Amino acid sequence: MSSTTSTVGRAFEAALYDGTDASLDTGASLLASDPAADTELDARGREFVASAWRRGWQPADVVRLVRRDLDDVHVRLISVLVRAQAPDDGPRGPRWAAQLDELAAAEAPPRADRFSHASAVLELYRLLLRLPTLEPLAEPAPRQPGVGSDTRMFGRIRALLAKAEATGFPEEAEALSAKAQELMARHSVDEALLAARAPAPDAPGACRIGVEAPYEQAKAVLLDAVAGANHCRSVWNEPFGFSTVVGFEADLEAVELLYTSLLVQATTAMTRAEAAQRAGGRKRTKTFRQSFLAAYAHRIGSRLAAAAETQVSDDLLPVLASRAVAVTAATDRMFPATTTTRLRGVSDEAGWTEGAEAADRAQVRSRPRLP
Repeated sequence: MSSTTSTVGRAFEAALYDGTDASLDTGASLLASDPAADTELDARGREFVASAWRRGWQPADVVRLVRRDLDDVHVRLISVLVRAQAPDDGPRGPRWAAQLDELAAAEAPPRADRFSHASAVLELYRLLLRLPTLEPLAEPAPRQPGVGSDTRMFGRIRALLAKAEATGFPEEAEALSAKAQELMARHSVDEALLAARAPAPDAPGACRIGVEAPYEQAKAVLLDAVAGANHCRSVWNEPFGFSTVVGFEADLEAVELLYTSLLVQATTAMTRAEAAQRAGGRKRTKTFRQSFLAAYAHRIGSRLAAAAETQVSDDLLPVLASRAVAVTAATDRMFPATTTTRLRGVSDEAGWTEGAEAADRAQVRSRPRLP
């Protein structure tokens, strides 16, 4: 065994399998004293990343967890590490490529002293080593060209929603949201008509969407409502802060866009309502916010469900029914055992009332009735 490998091996033995600060310091000291170990240390990191992919994790999942459990320096380290591992990886789908593209903007952390850098690397490797196995996500099957997941169209939709969420003028926000929803509806109509007239070898896929603290339960309920209204199924993983959404590709993209937009609208409305409550002398911020978001999610779900009942003509019901069966079957295969949970912490009447009213004001247009 070479001295380089021996240094890395000894550092890992000291630090990765013992969660104490003392063991971390021991491992970091070993690495800091041997600059020749750096190459091997980086290579072992790429192996940890590849192992995470084999256990069902994806780049966005790992980065989300690192951001939650560690610090900014670790987020930069994992971003660099994932990009460095990518050339050694096998072919991946468009969602994976999009996640890598998001990492491309991340910069390598400024190099601190060798001991601090080694400590951060070992902390990151500890987390990667202990990642459990997740349900693998299947990329949807390729579809006929000309319809389906048009990245340019969804890019336009995202841009419109971003402008709607950023503007301080309600009339402008409404106009931008309406235009985005018009494009989304047109895209969905194209998908349904294609399936009805010339079925393609399409199959359900899945994606993970971050559902992060605080008030993650209410956010998971909101995502579930959006998923159900768009012919998808949602399963929340509370320990790791995400929900897995199963559905056909165009519907998955619609869920991601609509959920993100509604969450931004909810947060903006909640902040304004909370400021008004504080001005009136109320100080129960946490319970107000939890109740606000819970009511918002509940009311949005009711609105979307009501809209879904009237948007499809009878001749397309068999198409949607067969898709629903496929989505349910795919969900059951991925998650053969799920449990339900009760929404906790909803006790503020003013928060509930304000949240419900905000949901009624939210920009949500049902898709036009399909011909």
